[in-house]
Amino acid sequence: MIKPTTTNTGTPVPSDDESLTAGTQGPILLHDHYLIEKLAHFNRERVPERVVHAKGSGAYGELVVTNDVSRFTKAKLFQPGARTESLVRFSTVAGEQGSPDTWRDPRGFAVKFYTEDGNYDIVGNNTPVFFIKDPIKFPDFIHSQKRLPGSGLRDHTMQWDFWTLRPETAHQVTWLMGDRGIPKTYRHMDGFGSHTYQWINAEGERFWVKYHFKTDQGIEYLTQAEADHLAGTSPDHHRKDLYEAIERGDFPSWTLKVQVMPVAEAESYRFNPFDLTKVWSQQDYPLIEVGRWTLNRNPGNFHVDIEQAAFAPSNLVPGIGFSPDKMLLGRVFAYADAHRYRIGVNHHELPPNRARAAEVNSYSKEGAMRFEYNDASVPVYAPNSFGGPHAQAHQAPDGGAWDFDPTMLRAGYIQHAEDNDFAQAGTLVREVLDDDERDRLVANVAGHILGGVQEPILTRVFQYWKNVDADLGKRIEVAVRESL
Repeated sequence: MIKPTTTNTGTPVPSDDESLTAGTQGPILLHDHYLIEKLAHFNRERVPERVVHAKGSGAYGELVVTNDVSRFTKAKLFQPGARTESLVRFSTVAGEQGSPDTWRDPRGFAVKFYTEDGNYDIVGNNTPVFFIKDPIKFPDFIHSQKRLPGSGLRDHTMQWDFWTLRPETAHQVTWLMGDRGIPKTYRHMDGFGSHTYQWINAEGERFWVKYHFKTDQGIEYLTQAEADHLAGTSPDHHRKDLYEAIERGDFPSWTLKVQVMPVAEAESYRFNPFDLTKVWSQQDYPLIEVGRWTLNRNPGNFHVDIEQAAFAPSNLVPGIGFSPDKMLLGRVFAYADAHRYRIGVNHHELPPNRARAAEVNSYSKEGAMRFEYNDASVPVYAPNSFGGPHAQAHQAPDGGAWDFDPTMLRAGYIQHAEDNDFAQAGTLVREVLDDDERDRLVANVAGHILGGVQEPILTRVFQYWKNVDADLGKRIEVAVRESL
């Protein structure tokens, strides 16, 4: 028995091949409703792509907790032996849907955990820092990395103009121009929550925390030449690699570790611990193992599971809260708002975004694409006298709490003893990179500059790198000027 083709409402259709016309050569008739349905739906198959992180891929997996960190957090997904289903989406930042996977760009590393207290999202990157420290600069930064409005072309002068006018970018740009700016595959890169978050234990004690997902496959990268070749021969290289690895049972894994800072130590720490352009020294706050996170299932449908996936740092669970990290606080609004625009006000009802291990008792109702209806016997307002849910403060996440000056003002972060826009970038160059890595960094930066950076930006670029490291800056200037 062959199943009949039907309309989207289940009615069998008369033909898969021919439209209804007035005679053999007559016009197509408007009342061929299956043709209209088919074309109209086809015209609407794509949701708007993400403004940033448009090109990506992902998979489902599981976090298994292997260590006891309950002294730091009461979050159930981090308790000893806990197993939690998860979804990840890896991505590039600046490229569009059709862009090559192997452009030099940070990689998004967004993880959703389906916990019994609701969904918890960690929205990070494959770097522990970011280009800017205040969300008011985020649209400007992204505009500078995208395309010129006139020609529609990407422009290196525009990128370096922004970077050199915002010295806080130096640490992230050094990461970007180094080996890890182009990972070999998604499997061969680390992930970071990047932001500073808050953990709260069962006794109410609070700690500042940073997440590190350390790849068990080892760090591997592509040279610029390899990346350029793959961009033309295998533009979906990272997507293909992740999918095929999971299909053949070669499940990639990461060891989740955290750095934990007692709240009392934050004020006197040598760097401002909430500044997203800075890292915490692992000598000061060593990595503590939490568990092993493994990807073991490909999406059943890429559009449904990955393109419609919505990650937002506003998705918290008890035992986890926010911090004074300004970029984090800005993203708490921006991410959820982007999803309400891109995939709709009811995006939380879509399969990848639904709570799976927690019961949902919400007073939200109606809106476009609503398909979960409210129980007719339960009121749609609170408070009520007819058995509807009521808020239980003792069960809810408190979002984090900290002491702050209530004065209203516009100001940067409080400067700590060693805060400097170029200091950590210089430490990365001199103390973390070896000679070969420094050589490749010089070549990568010089090659990018030669992609079209013009004066007066060019002179500023050379000084930018001399501020990071004097010798490195001189080498970059020599390499560029000898090639001009």
